[in-house]
Amino acid sequence: LGDVYKRQVITQQSEGFVMDHIDRCIVDILQHNARLPVKEIASRVSLSSPAVCARIERLEKSGVLAGYQAMINVTAIGYLVKAFINLEVEPDQKPAFYPYIDSCTNVVECSCVTGEYSMLIEAYFHTTQELDQFVNYLQKFGRTRTQIVFSTCVEHRGIPLSEDSTLQPPNSLKKSEKNDSDK
Repeated sequence: LGDVYKRQVITQQSEGFVMDHIDRCIVDILQHNARLPVKEIASRVSLSSPAVCARIERLEKSGVLAGYQAMINVTAIGYLVKAFINLEVEPDQKPAFYPYIDSCTNVVECSCVTGEYSMLIEAYFHTTQELDQFVNYLQKFGRTRTQIVFSTCVEHRGIPLSEDSTLQPPNSLKKSEKNDSDK
């Protein structure tokens, strides 16, 4: 089925809900491949399929698993331009800006951020002309700065939750640290 049908798991922290090691492993597995059969997940965490189903349901009800969505190869459907747009929006413009940006179907994420600009927008376009028209319209809300993406070395990915996936320095850093200690 390929990458177009591969789903990712959207996670969020839920207050008062505590995940044990097995829950974290299940979430890690689902973040990697949400289409994996429950029987396979059960085998990987050494539980029965009904026990895994119950845990997944509990993770969904608690809000830790907030949903499932397909990962799309956007270039395969003609979106050749990926851009990050910084926008400086004045507080009194936010009531008009939020509904507008929510209605823009090519915007995949818009975050309120700190720094010189107040919004960071990630969007896809078929052409640079479409991007130009979009940015021109955005300028009615404030000053913009646009960056067009040439390539992406790390795609969106899940957050490691199990002890098996703790943050480790990349191998290249480990080697350079070893070389430094040899001196």
